[in-house]
Amino acid sequence: MAVFVTGGAGYIGTHTIVELLENNEQVVVLDNLSNSSEESLKRVTMITGKTVDFYQGDILDSDLLDNIFTTHEISAVIHFAGLKAVGESVEQPLKYYKNNVAGTVILCQAMGKANIKNIVFSSSATVYGDPASLPIKEDFPTGATNPYGQSKLMVEHILTDLANSDPSWNIAVLRYFNPVGAHESGLIGEDPNDIPNNLMPFIAQVAVGKREQLSVFGNDYDTHDGTGVRDYIHVVDLAKGHLRALEKLNTAPGLVTYNLGTGQGYSVLDMIQAFEKASEQTIPYQIVARRPGDIAVCYAAPEKAKQELNWQATHSIDDMAQSSWKWQSSNPNGYES
Repeated sequence: MAVFVTGGAGYIGTHTIVELLENNEQVVVLDNLSNSSEESLKRVTMITGKTVDFYQGDILDSDLLDNIFTTHEISAVIHFAGLKAVGESVEQPLKYYKNNVAGTVILCQAMGKANIKNIVFSSSATVYGDPASLPIKEDFPTGATNPYGQSKLMVEHILTDLANSDPSWNIAVLRYFNPVGAHESGLIGEDPNDIPNNLMPFIAQVAVGKREQLSVFGNDYDTHDGTGVRDYIHVVDLAKGHLRALEKLNTAPGLVTYNLGTGQGYSVLDMIQAFEKASEQTIPYQIVARRPGDIAVCYAAPEKAKQELNWQATHSIDDMAQSSWKWQSSNPNGYES
């Protein structure tokens, strides 16, 4: 039996596949390579000495999904495939609803047809919107502030309705906070197309000389240094969380939802300082206006995942910065290096 990983050539997908292969799982990957590279899967093989069955294609292609589910014995699906740029989602909402929402519906229909009813869904802490209090618990009210977050929340509603309609489905919804870092080998890491949307790869590209300086959006928030505070989680910790979620599905829990975060918040300036320490580079930055929709502070209450999945984050902020620097300095142009 194999685990089917959609979006498996992406940042979190590749790190999760490494953990799966090292746990002696068979892996089948589908990715349309719109924001990823097949080179990443070759690097996974370099790390693990094992290969995956790779299909280049789209979750919107129901015939391809049917073919994959007929060809391979699939025990569970980890569903990463999705567009994830908040700004782009505001400009092109229909693109996000088609890919993220309709794509998941088509995937679940194909799974149901093949009688594959175990799925781990890659959701996001953006579904909490601007939380009324901290830390954020799984039972907090949801309400996204942009089409990207809305698309994740819509999928959560769809999966809830699916589980209610058919109790034979087992679904783990994982709400990520802010994934950063890279594999200790330096062979795989975050390789965004065009300008990075996330803080750490932007800092790394400045450090390696690919970009002139970092823009820090606002320094007048009610935080210890005025810059926004987020819960940054090492991508390897995040990847291990997916394996624990798969194990949970084997106990037939129905639908379960977990935050994957550290429970610790770091500011933008904290992250810059950690990266300067790791890279021994100065990171030039300028303070610019706040971005619309950004909130001051966001961090997880991770206790539920610890209790029910036997999972917790173990990597420090220094681990995050050091592994990011190792990846970026070894691969200044990402997978094209």
